[in-house]
Amino acid sequence: MLNRPIVAQYYFTKKPFFSIILALMRCMHNIFCCLVCTHNNLFYIRIPFRVGMTKEETVDYHIRSAWLAIARMYNQQAVKHNATMAEGFVLLNIDEAGTPATKIAPLMGLEPRSLTRLLKSMEERGAIYRKVDDSDKRSVRIFLTEEGKKARSRSRDTVLRFNEVVREEIPQERLNVFFEVIQNINKIIERNNIYEQTYG
Repeated sequence: MLNRPIVAQYYFTKKPFFSIILALMRCMHNIFCCLVCTHNNLFYIRIPFRVGMTKEETVDYHIRSAWLAIARMYNQQAVKHNATMAEGFVLLNIDEAGTPATKIAPLMGLEPRSLTRLLKSMEERGAIYRKVDDSDKRSVRIFLTEEGKKARSRSRDTVLRFNEVVREEIPQERLNVFFEVIQNINKIIERNNIYEQTYG
């Protein structure tokens, strides 16, 4: 049994496979989570569980554990190229025709200030460049350099390889059930009424 808060780490990403994490964060933070700090795009929060429930019995524990393992795996691959997982996801969200800087932050679930620092670092390393939008001078688009395109290709291959291995070892019918369950959990959270009767 738990008699003290559990400190958890959540990493924000826009990928549909992990969108449930963003929803869980919004839901729990409003009710009983205390934000401790942020560092390198990781959010550290303290979650007090009810007496009588172990952390292994909670839905979010398994989602969080899986995502942390995936994030660690991606970062291990990224560091081989002097990069980070966050940079890889930024590259994957930049279109060939350029992407407005203001659209990248919500796609990844990042605060604008965090994204600004990340883009600056990537620009200094020659992975991206900025250009004023020809059709809207108030907007700035982010483009990939040739080096950025190579890095984007590596990031794409890394993500695809992981998904290929998962599909090789887990039958499609079981994955379909997993996707359905994750989507249903997301819908429950998005209704935003979980705690109305209990805590209202």
